[in-house]
Amino acid sequence: MANTTYDVVIIGAGPVGENIADRVVQGGLTAAIVERELVGGECSYWACMPTKALLRSATALRAARRLPGAREAVAGDLDAAAVLRRRDSFASHWTDEGQVSWLDSAGIALYRGQGRIGPDRVVEVTGEDGGPTSLTARHAVVVATGSSALLPDVTGLREAAPWTSREAAAASKVPGRIAVIGGGVVASEMATAYASLGSVVTVLARDGVLPLTEPFVGERVTNSLREAGVSVRIGAEAASVNRDGDGTVHVTLTDGEQIEADELLVAIGRTPNTQDIGLDKIGLKPGAWLTVDDTLRVIGEDGTPVGGGWLYAAGDVNRRALLTHQGKYQARAVGDVIVARAKGEAVEDRRWGRHVATADGRAVPQVVFTDPEVASVGLTAAAAEATGLRIRVVDYDLAAVAGSALHAEGYQGHARMVVDEDRLVIVGFTLVGPDVAELLHAATIAVVGEVPLDRLWHAVPAFPTVSEVWLRLLEAYGR
Repeated sequence: MANTTYDVVIIGAGPVGENIADRVVQGGLTAAIVERELVGGECSYWACMPTKALLRSATALRAARRLPGAREAVAGDLDAAAVLRRRDSFASHWTDEGQVSWLDSAGIALYRGQGRIGPDRVVEVTGEDGGPTSLTARHAVVVATGSSALLPDVTGLREAAPWTSREAAAASKVPGRIAVIGGGVVASEMATAYASLGSVVTVLARDGVLPLTEPFVGERVTNSLREAGVSVRIGAEAASVNRDGDGTVHVTLTDGEQIEADELLVAIGRTPNTQDIGLDKIGLKPGAWLTVDDTLRVIGEDGTPVGGGWLYAAGDVNRRALLTHQGKYQARAVGDVIVARAKGEAVEDRRWGRHVATADGRAVPQVVFTDPEVASVGLTAAAAEATGLRIRVVDYDLAAVAGSALHAEGYQGHARMVVDEDRLVIVGFTLVGPDVAELLHAATIAVVGEVPLDRLWHAVPAFPTVSEVWLRLLEAYGR
């Protein structure tokens, strides 16, 4: 068996693994990355990029139709085939030559196959041809294997060959009818996308639409989906599923009602890709989420770093924040702290230090690309109260801002800021409305920077932009 030594070995070549390897190499160490599928990972081929490509054309069309003068210039409906072709280009036609080329140019070694961790910083790689390779890490092994769609234990579900987020993102044609089990981000975005592409969509949202957001968000997105012709069934739960000989899927609900569709998308959550990476060889449970300390070293049940501190986990597998941008943020911290420890440099592990992912706790930004868009960062009002904070909630009608009226005729939206009354800083911010995604980073800076409200008063929003909502919220608060 071939045996090669690197300073760092990373399992998983998605955005998280790629960024870790890049930081490590830029820090003067050597790195190898192991990947069993496509370099670039879930985000590049089955999530962020292709799904947003599916959504964007319809968003642009709706924007044009909301403006007098522009709407008269719009002829015809969305060209679904053209949307799918554009989606294909953003998924690089499911080939990874470009990303492999980047790894080579960055000086990062690539090993294709299944990587399994062993004791003493060893990763055994079973190649695509079945041949074994042994990689030894001088300093660290990092798990960046991501997560996969979770399938619930519903009678007949697996046998019915349902779609997960992967199939929804990569479909070669638009189904006439699609049923969606779930009401979260993936379910809501794909319901929006496929309704725009011409499918008859039914959403079975047992816990409601976007239940982890502020309540007004779910209400507005639910209403918008229904206005688009989507049947949103709040509280509905699947009891059994069957796909018959002609391909029709039959979903029987717990109340006995039956839903028929050509495809069934299951989008109820994620499960970690840790089943077959050798965790049992180092005293950890295969298939489990990995718990990490502040510097993202994997820790065992006793609270101490596994193996003395050479094993790290970043991205979805540590369950801190299952978002690509947050995983890449963790990757920067992991790469830099590994370099620091390897060189004997000081580790900045204080709150907001360079080598910790402090923002994972209370400053995670997220955009949901539904119609209307949802942009949020930090804590919801309910979550803030649950942590024991003394808060004040300030709401404002986004449509009342002059820039909104200019942005689109009949603009509808809402903004909320959650204020920590003891420190007079914002701990949560939520926007819902057309094109609010690009407003989010200002809120993220305010939350991460813990900018006092008195100082925010001096951050003057340009007129006439939708950003003027910041001034209106501060006026409503009374600062």
